[in-house]
Amino acid sequence: MQRQTYSTGTPWEERAGYSRAVRMGTFIFVSGTTAVDASGQIQHPGDLHGQAVYIYRKIEGALQELGASLADVVRTRVYITDMSQWEQTTRAHHAFFAAVRPANTLVEVSALATPDMLVEIEVDAMVQEATT
Repeated sequence: MQRQTYSTGTPWEERAGYSRAVRMGTFIFVSGTTAVDASGQIQHPGDLHGQAVYIYRKIEGALQELGASLADVVRTRVYITDMSQWEQTTRAHHAFFAAVRPANTLVEVSALATPDMLVEIEVDAMVQEATT
């Protein structure tokens, strides 16, 4: 089975030695993703909804690079730093997954890698056919 990896080029991927997404056969695993661009800049500071939308688009791009789409997502995990803001992230989740309805987990964490990061999201997807 061929292993495919995809990187978005953020500084953390190189520093920590991980891929944004990995595909093995029909399975695709997208690492915890934050609203950071390739230069390491936080996008939408102070805006949980804006960060979540940015992240879902970033995840969508990673999935597309590995031959999948958001429609192939079977599980999402959302980590936020302030549970009182949960509606902002669920609104973003609904916008991308209302028709897909993957299994979902939403938890509050005490902190993410930097204080400007308000949300981190990871997804698992499954496609119909394995790559050769």
